[in-house]
Amino acid sequence: MSVFEEMSELIDKYCEGEGVAQTPVSAMHLYRATGPSMKVPTIYKPCLCIIASGAKEVTLGEAVFSYAPGKYLVASVDLPIVGCVTNASAALPYRSLSIELDGQMLSDLVTQIDLQIGSTSESDCGLHVDDASDTLLDAVMRLLSLCDQKDDISVMAPMLLREVHYRLLRGLQGARIAQIGMGGSNMQRISKIIRLMKDDFAAPLRVDDLAAQANMSPSSFHHHFKQVTSMSPLQYQKRLRLTMARQMMLTEMKDAATAAYEVGYESASQFSREYARMFGAPPMRDVSAILGRLGGDGTAAANAY
Repeated sequence: MSVFEEMSELIDKYCEGEGVAQTPVSAMHLYRATGPSMKVPTIYKPCLCIIASGAKEVTLGEAVFSYAPGKYLVASVDLPIVGCVTNASAALPYRSLSIELDGQMLSDLVTQIDLQIGSTSESDCGLHVDDASDTLLDAVMRLLSLCDQKDDISVMAPMLLREVHYRLLRGLQGARIAQIGMGGSNMQRISKIIRLMKDDFAAPLRVDDLAAQANMSPSSFHHHFKQVTSMSPLQYQKRLRLTMARQMMLTEMKDAATAAYEVGYESASQFSREYARMFGAPPMRDVSAILGRLGGDGTAAANAY
């Protein structure tokens, strides 16, 4: 039995039905679907995603990332993405898992291993896909198997999570991933600003203030921000606000005007125009269509790995 077959069996065991499942290992989530999905905007936190069966497509700005078993996807910062399952059926479901990445753990590991970081003068895109090594898959599989050993989780999970981070650093993209935890790197500076924007997404955007907090000139900040997120700070804030508003309407059943106000819009008509431009339909029509397809369960659409 291949590692992906073993992984699929365990995901089926822990992830009943469809959608997202939290595991006893708090940093790990599972996802299962029995058919291709609609394009779902969501917010990726720094994480590692691995597919056991099926395939998925993720869009960041204008860039499209496709991956399947044998590949992994890493998000280095909080990113507003659009994802959809592209290959799944009742006979062969889409199955995947995600593991949250810990910047402090990466930082600690970088100080202990000989890693050629290279120049930090340029920033890398905060999302990338690469081949998954056998050693990385083995560590992930052992972490997933730990869900059956609840008495061991408190001791073993931190060690296995550390090994997963170590295997990522030892891979071809190790230098890029290391920047998540490197103090003073442009990636970490931009990541800090992204967290501020996400925590206070309803606040007015002042690029000069954000640049000052990143200890960059406005032009340098704009350049590195776009390198990491594939969009400008203003585009990022708009996507973040609209995605958060959609999640509020789906999971909290808020009306469009309330959601618009809570994410920082002063004009409901402007919110409706920008929402329709991004999602293809006005807010309530879009939400009603999604809830109709999902039988009234908006959580499944708002949370997808």
